[in-house]
Amino acid sequence: MPDVYIRTLMLMSTWVSIQVVGHAANQQQATDRRESVERAFEWFRRVEECCTRFDPESEMMQLSTHIGVPVPVSELLYEAVQFALAVAEESGGAFDPTVGHPMDTRGFNHEYRTGRAVATDLVKQTVSDSPTAVSYRDVVLNPDGKTITLHRPLILDLGAVAKGLAIDMAARELRHMEDYSIDAGGDVYVAGCNPDGGLWSVGIRHPRCDDQLIDSLRVSNVAVCTSGDYERRTSAEGGAHHILDPRTGASADAVASVTVVAPTAMAADALATAAFVLGPVAGVQLLERQGVTGLIVSPTLERYSTRDMSRVG
Repeated sequence: MPDVYIRTLMLMSTWVSIQVVGHAANQQQATDRRESVERAFEWFRRVEECCTRFDPESEMMQLSTHIGVPVPVSELLYEAVQFALAVAEESGGAFDPTVGHPMDTRGFNHEYRTGRAVATDLVKQTVSDSPTAVSYRDVVLNPDGKTITLHRPLILDLGAVAKGLAIDMAARELRHMEDYSIDAGGDVYVAGCNPDGGLWSVGIRHPRCDDQLIDSLRVSNVAVCTSGDYERRTSAEGGAHHILDPRTGASADAVASVTVVAPTAMAADALATAAFVLGPVAGVQLLERQGVTGLIVSPTLERYSTRDMSRVG
C-alpha cells in the first residue's frame, strides 16, 4: 500500500482536504510533508483574510471605504482583482466582481462559521440599490504602484476567484511533492499520480441528484471547478441561488451547472461562473476562446461541451 497523508480543515466556508502520496520514507520526510501541508493550508487563511466580503476589517472591505483615490494593496488582492477584471472584460460583463452589494441585499451576507448576518454599513449608505448602477469598469488598476481605485461606491465580491487563488497558492506550496490533490468543496487541483499510480478521478456532481455523479474525469496537473445552481441558496427571493447575472441583478437561470478543466483553479473557477451566466451556447464559446475544457448542463439536463471534453472523460 502506498503511503498517503490526508488532512482536512474547514476554511473559506468549505471543507478543504489535502492528500499527498509518498514522501515519508523516514521521519524527517514525514515531518517535512506535514509542514508543507500546513503551509499550503495557510494560503487559504491568508486569501480569506485578504479577500473576504464577510469581515469589515478585511483588506478588500477596507478598500471599499476609499472612493475615488488610489489605494496601495497587497499582491494577493491585486492579483485577485486583476484576474477578475480580465474575465469580466472577456465575458462582456457576464462575470463582474462588483456584485457585492446585490449579493448582500439578496441575503448572501451570512458568516459561515457563526451563521450571523454580516453588516456592511461602512459603504451601504452610499451604494445604489440598482443592481446595474456600478460595473467592473468602475474599478481601475495601476500596475506600477499596485494600486486599486474605486471610482464609484461599491462592494467587491471575489467569491469566484478567491478560492481558486487559494488552491493555486497551495498547489505552488506543494509542487515539490509531485503527487497530491487539493479539494476545496469540490473544486480541486490534482498533480502527478493518485495512490494507485494512475490519473486522478474527479467526479462531477449531478445537479439534480445530490448522491449521484453526472460524469467523471481522469486528469492530472489541472484544476477542475464546478459552479452549480444547487449551491448557496437563500430563503429570500424564492430560494434564488448565489450566481447572479450582473447585467440584470437576478440569479442566472439558463444553466444548472458548469464544470471547467483548466491549468489553474482561479481560471477554472472564474470561467465556470462566467459561462454559467452566459448560458450554454455563449458559455461554450467563451471556454473554447480561452482554450479550456468544459461541460455545461442545462436545467433540463441537456449537455453542452467543448470539443475536447472527450479527452478527459
